[in-house]
Amino acid sequence: MANEQNLTPFPKGVSGNPAGKPKGIPNSKTRLLRLLELVQIKTNPITGEKEEFTVAEQLDMMVLQKAFKGDLRAYQEILDRLEGRAKQTNEIELSGGLQINWEEKKTYVEKTGSL
Repeated sequence: MANEQNLTPFPKGVSGNPAGKPKGIPNSKTRLLRLLELVQIKTNPITGEKEEFTVAEQLDMMVLQKAFKGDLRAYQEILDRLEGRAKQTNEIELSGGLQINWEEKKTYVEKTGSL
């Protein structure tokens, strides 16, 4: 246990990590979103014409091309994005015939906050 007499709070406005990330530096999510929005002129693989595509659209086209070539994982990813992933449930049968459905347990925990 810490000696409470030795504990001193940081003064107001002073960081506990002065060598940390400076203010105003964008985080990785912000940087990636900016990069995905960049536009390049590329040939549309379906029409064959030059068009402007964002980097995100080009990545989507790469997944589509893999699916066209027979990659089932790429096709499944497309379906999951469009229709949502299939709901997965787990059932456990305990001795004595008691069954627990994971979705029911999860809902119970979310509502009550306890097991």
